[in-house]
Amino acid sequence: MLTAVALCASVTIGGLGAAPAMAADPVSLTGIILGVGASESQRIVSWYSSADAEQSVQLVPSSSLVNDQFPADASTFAASGGANIATSGGFNRHATLSGLKENTGYSYRVGFEGNWSATYAFKTQSFDGAFDFLFFGDPQIGSSGNIPKDQAGWQDTLDVSLAANPNAEILVSGGDQVETANTESQWDAFLAPEKLRQYPWAATIGNHDVGGKAYEQHLFTPNTDRSGAYYSNGTPTSNTSGGDYWYIYKDVLFVDLNSNSYRTSSGGGGDEAHIAYVTDVINQHGAEAKHTVLVYHHAIYSPAAHAKDSDAKVRRVDFPTVFSNLGVDLVLQGHDHSYSRSYEIKNGAKANPDEQPGAADVYPGPGGVIYVTANSASGSKYYDNTTPDSSGTSGAGNGADPLNPGSYWYNSVQNQEHVRTYVKVQVQADQLVVENIRSGTCDAPNAAVELAKVAWCGPNSGATAAQPVGSIVDSVTIHANHGDGQDIQVTVPDAAPGEFGWTIDGHNGLVDLGTAVEHNGDYFEAKGQINPIAVTDSRRSLAPWSISASVGDFRDGTNTFSGSYLGWTPKLVEAGLGATEGAAVQSAYDGGDGLSVARTLGGADQGHPRGGAKLGADLDLKIPGTIDKGSYRATLTITALSS
Repeated sequence: MLTAVALCASVTIGGLGAAPAMAADPVSLTGIILGVGASESQRIVSWYSSADAEQSVQLVPSSSLVNDQFPADASTFAASGGANIATSGGFNRHATLSGLKENTGYSYRVGFEGNWSATYAFKTQSFDGAFDFLFFGDPQIGSSGNIPKDQAGWQDTLDVSLAANPNAEILVSGGDQVETANTESQWDAFLAPEKLRQYPWAATIGNHDVGGKAYEQHLFTPNTDRSGAYYSNGTPTSNTSGGDYWYIYKDVLFVDLNSNSYRTSSGGGGDEAHIAYVTDVINQHGAEAKHTVLVYHHAIYSPAAHAKDSDAKVRRVDFPTVFSNLGVDLVLQGHDHSYSRSYEIKNGAKANPDEQPGAADVYPGPGGVIYVTANSASGSKYYDNTTPDSSGTSGAGNGADPLNPGSYWYNSVQNQEHVRTYVKVQVQADQLVVENIRSGTCDAPNAAVELAKVAWCGPNSGATAAQPVGSIVDSVTIHANHGDGQDIQVTVPDAAPGEFGWTIDGHNGLVDLGTAVEHNGDYFEAKGQINPIAVTDSRRSLAPWSISASVGDFRDGTNTFSGSYLGWTPKLVEAGLGATEGAAVQSAYDGGDGLSVARTLGGADQGHPRGGAKLGADLDLKIPGTIDKGSYRATLTITALSS
């Protein structure tokens, strides 16, 4: 006698492994730095190598490391590069890490099998919404004449700023990473801080970086146009660095210019080429962002030694009207080793004569642009503020501010305390908050003060003690302009990923086929139904799915018969999910293969609707008449498959 079939379930998850890289001879790997990519889902890693070997970056989510070892399926990104054009020799490499996921910690290393660097880590955050970035003026390692002291100040500014702002997402350069373009001891000191392997550095070429290829070799940048127009001598193959580049990070379009190229008489494309580049990039990509930020080294509105430079005056005529017309929000500058924040500038003039010095909130109208110049981030060199003259209060002029005669007409705030600072920019839904923050005091590390390169230290050009680390020199909220209309914004959160699952509908009782009926002594037959399977799928991917099942041998003590004698006819108990039933399967007694191998109960294709369905099947068991009497039982194993 035949009495029962029991139901159970199983889920199978599979994976693939990756073959290890080929071994190679050991080489030294130095100068490793994490850079920005073309978007928030990319990073670029650059480094130096002592030999011309094929190399790569290995990358894994940090949670995948086991005893600090990279798994066999770590992602690998091939590196490119070439021989260094520098007295130090060696080779340079860089690789772009792509496909990063948000809110994920990653670990990476560079090199090749058998010769990997140490492991470094960084984390991504949400790919949308508000974020903070930090802007650093001229580290210019070596400019004090004492590299270790300059390095100490630079290290301290990075440590202080990122301890206070651990969730800052990018570090933006104002240029002049080093004092002498191809002096590797200075680059070694600049690149020494571990933070430069944890947070992406958005490089900018300064006048002290441009005279060699070390800048390009150490700091590869995304979307870079290396045409002759963006090199000061018009020759990209020469021993100089150059190029303009752009990237989008969340809701900000960043455009970075090589401001060393500003005169066509020297061979480059001059300011006209930069204007064409900025115009083209903003026209093509400006609509993809809510804010536009320009970055270049040579400040056109600043308070100190370079404020009256002839090239600054040329750019002060060439750039502002174009930037106003293009809707630029913020311009970040370096070069003058002092801090300033401009008034709202439109078309080369103060846009609002009534805007007060040091205003905490500004509301730029259409075409209003704020220009910020960063002070020294390392303390290697400071320039004192200079005195206005009678050359005018618009355009190229350096006349006095009528509201604050000690300052230039274009500066709302200008400051020099001979204390290291950095600029924090908070990108928010409808505003940019810009703060200049002290990262040091008069005390060491502060190379220019320690070495008596400057005669005093403290606020207000006097002997008053400097304010504490972390105190704010200046803060302004730049409110977005919406013209005459009303912009409407709504934030759509990440949709729940949804789930795919199945259960046996109701109580999972014994499927009792009762007592089999004998047919003329030839075979026994029993019929019944499986307990329905309830399937639900709320996933956004709408991936295909299927439910299948197989049955083992029927057993009663030591007596058995094959599960192939069990056939079925699948059916939809409740339609939904785009589900279709599987094909009918005949018992082996009728010449079929039965359910001794897995058979499809039901499934749905890619793109099916979300929701639920119930699958069932009519069972047909036919067994030879020679089977011994008994109460036989088998288990139906159910398998769910989905992408």
